[in-house]
Amino acid sequence: MVFEKGTLYIVGTPIGNLSDLSPRAVEVFENADFIAAEDTRVTMKLLNSVGVKKPLISYYEHNEATRSAEIVARLKAGEICALVSDAGMPLISDPGGEIVALCAKEDVPVCVVPGPSAVISALAVSGMETGRFAFEGFLSVNAKRRREHLDEVKNDRRTLVFYEAPHKLRRTLADMLEAFGDRRVALCREMTKLHEETLRTTLSGACAYFEETPPRGEFVLVVEGAKAEAETDSADAEAVMRELLASGMSRSAAAKETARRTGISRGEAYKLCAEE
Repeated sequence: MVFEKGTLYIVGTPIGNLSDLSPRAVEVFENADFIAAEDTRVTMKLLNSVGVKKPLISYYEHNEATRSAEIVARLKAGEICALVSDAGMPLISDPGGEIVALCAKEDVPVCVVPGPSAVISALAVSGMETGRFAFEGFLSVNAKRRREHLDEVKNDRRTLVFYEAPHKLRRTLADMLEAFGDRRVALCREMTKLHEETLRTTLSGACAYFEETPPRGEFVLVVEGAKAEAETDSADAEAVMRELLASGMSRSAAAKETARRTGISRGEAYKLCAEE
């Protein structure tokens, strides 16, 4: 492999299994003048595992702007930099966007060294449609913004992929059920690690499961896209809602069942027959 001076190499790193580090990635590390890392302690362990010693500088969310200018100046002076995140591909819900944009502006060469990706790995094992998908990253911790985000994508017919932390998982699943109705979901936990697990269920099933089982580890959620037939005529959904209410079911329970039967969201179902 020929290494061009003054080039930024974006390097994918393992998301849990060190054996997934590619020989090409190791070669880039060996030939780089320095490595820009999201967390230098994490990257030091990775380098130690392959016997590479290189100068490290931190490059993370809160110093991207200043660090990007510094790194590009070094690249323009002829140095080679390898950019890594703690796991997976830099820029994918990780730092890196500012430096690549600056390199493009300054006409500095950028080369990618592909590596593991939690998004693609989870999609591959999900059992969902993989021909078209949309990666939505992490949802906001702010409840209002999180629900607005879900509302924006609820009619997207592509498979939807999200990242989520364990302490937010229950709230996110409840909001997804409210926004999307009861769709299929694959919850991929600890990808490529010792306790890797994929739970294939529905959003209501996931809510019930994690009420009993405390979430642990980082999750990738792969959610079924909206179905064409899910764009149910409002009159059909209203008829279902009326029938359930007439049977004595509470409005909340009737809305949940209407969402399950028709594909509209539970919130939309709840508003039907609201005057009665």
